[in-house]
Amino acid sequence: MKRFLLLACILVVAVPAAYADELWKAGAASVVITPEHSMWMAGYGARKTPSTGKRTELFAKALALEDAEANRGVIITLDLVGIDRRFAQAVTKRLEKEFDLSREQVALCTSHTHSGPVVGRNLAPLHYLTLDEQQQEKIDAYEEDLREKLVELTGQALDALSPARLQQGSGKATFAVNRRENKPESDVPSWREKGELKDPVDHDVPVLSVRDPDGNLKAVLFGYACHATVLQASEWNGDYPGYAQAKLERDHPGAVALFWAGCGGDQNPLPRRELPLAEQYGADLADRVTDVLEAPMAEAAPSLSVSFREIDAALEVPSREEISANAKSENRFEVARARYLLRKMEEKGAIDGVYPYPVGVWKIGDSIDFVFLGGEVVVDYALRLKRERHGTSTWVAAYANDVMAYIPSRRVLEEGGYEGGGSNVYYGLPGLWKDSIEETVVDAVNKTP
Repeated sequence: MKRFLLLACILVVAVPAAYADELWKAGAASVVITPEHSMWMAGYGARKTPSTGKRTELFAKALALEDAEANRGVIITLDLVGIDRRFAQAVTKRLEKEFDLSREQVALCTSHTHSGPVVGRNLAPLHYLTLDEQQQEKIDAYEEDLREKLVELTGQALDALSPARLQQGSGKATFAVNRRENKPESDVPSWREKGELKDPVDHDVPVLSVRDPDGNLKAVLFGYACHATVLQASEWNGDYPGYAQAKLERDHPGAVALFWAGCGGDQNPLPRRELPLAEQYGADLADRVTDVLEAPMAEAAPSLSVSFREIDAALEVPSREEISANAKSENRFEVARARYLLRKMEEKGAIDGVYPYPVGVWKIGDSIDFVFLGGEVVVDYALRLKRERHGTSTWVAAYANDVMAYIPSRRVLEEGGYEGGGSNVYYGLPGLWKDSIEETVVDAVNKTP
């Protein structure tokens, strides 16, 4: 009884007087998006065959929020390696038409599981441009079906809007390891045991709970900065984020669990490569979320503001001669990229030297500072934005709205390697990001109202 009274006092104190008698409205929904037929899987260029089966279902989930002033926002999470700008635009335009949701009112977040299907033109030289006609047709059909499912899913979440209280907290999970600084992978268990693993890492687990007025959990939104690359088999699987969501929903019947990926571009779950490890990491992450749910959480006042814009991110652009030379490379992915770029040059006359990079910033209540960044963002961004903004109340989602490439910090760009630009060939970007990329992105976030 004393614990209940203490918690009640904490919650009342945390709610501003202006909102004392007001509530949020929230609604959550979920839909299976596992392909019904065998098709090509996303994430690993070394795969030689399409999927051979299903270990777990893949899901899309939506959380709709409405504040005391009837301002709305919808967060959609997807058990996918990524989506491209073209797909995001198609979905958000449909949501605007069907539900009067403007672009800034929708955030599309992917888990980055490498055991899901190819979607649209995401990773085009790696997947879309290197497969036979039959596989391309399956990719196109899946994309079309997925768009329709997301429209229906959003409608269900909006229809489910009902009075709710939102609360926030933050936990810790430590299985993410900086893969650039801790090589070889085989030595990670020993280094972990000795406390000798090298930073930078981001082990925060941000948690948003959605409860009805009686305190029943309706939904939980949580994130973590780590690649979903425990598995590399040929079965559909949500990897550790999928297992975490499933466990939370088992442990909290009636609740929808939604995962978003943080700035884990240079973070791996280590050790990995075995199914029990994916289950273990998922269970650990779910338990850390539950720890937060069972502790006193700060109340989020029913106030929501949303923003979204695309900024010009500068790229190095090769000449037509350089691209044509690459089209004769012995590397099939380099050839695919070159053909892709030559086609764009024929269509547009030139290759753009800037990319329309997506930046979203939402304010949930008086303290949650939710940043949505596109691409495979390295951990430096999250650590910097937390320092410069609101600490653990700043939540930085990567892999959001458009996964067009790795997004290196200036440090990583200068160091080079896969995350520093070597991976750009698989995404179809013409060259490296210019060394202004970090300041361009951070400045855009910090200047967003």
